[in-house]
Order: sequence, then structure tokens, then C-alpha cells
Amino acid sequence: MTTRIRLRRMGSNKRPFYRVVVADQRSPRDGRFIEIIGRYHPLNDPSVIEIDEDRALDWLRKGAQPSNAVTVLLRKVGVWERFQTEKTGQTPATSSATTATSKTSTTTQNSTSPMPEATASEDEEPAAP
Repeated sequence: MTTRIRLRRMGSNKRPFYRVVVADQRSPRDGRFIEIIGRYHPLNDPSVIEIDEDRALDWLRKGAQPSNAVTVLLRKVGVWERFQTEKTGQTPATSSATTATSKTSTTTQNSTSPMPEATASEDEEPAAP
């Protein structure tokens, strides 16, 4: 049985809200499902995205494939990044340490540039005549 994490449309005409469900791939969009793991209200301002992160990660580990819309929601909540780092075996602290070293190298390059000297010599030239 192939499982998918997808949206199930609820609500009245022109007032939709969605439940994030885990369902068999063969079942219809609003048909039978296995588990509700969240909800999405796009019409609220700002839109409401509530996903049970533990259950979503558990289903992703089991091999459930998210739909395109659910992948976007998982990225906004941060679950997809947690799953990808867990899948590759990296820790979030390792990736932030490499970012910090690259920021340090760019600030070093900016401090050694000859720009301040050039502006000082330009100020002296108009004062001489």
C-alpha cells in the first residue's frame, strides 16, 4: 500500500479549508484516509497552517510521499528541513557553523579593501586649488 500525505478539502462553497491527511494513494481526494495530521486555512489572514510535526515526520520516515501542496506547507512549517537533515545524517549545528565561517571570510575581504584610502585622497585634491 502506497501512502500519500495530501490535502482533503472541507468547508462550504467558496469557503474552503483543508485537512492534511495520510491516505492510500488509490483512495479519492475526499474519501477514506488513515490519519489526520494537520489543517490548513488559506482564507484567514494570515493563513493558518497547523501540522503535527511528530506524526508528519513519522509518516515521512515510513515512506509516505507528500503531494506538491503539502510539501510547500511542510517547508513553511519547517518539518521538511528536519526530515531532510535527518535523512542525510547532518545536524543543523554543522550547517550553521559553515555559514558562520563564510560570513567571517567576507567581512575580512571588505576590511582589507583600499576604498577608505581612495576616498581620503579624493578629499585632499579639491582642497589644494
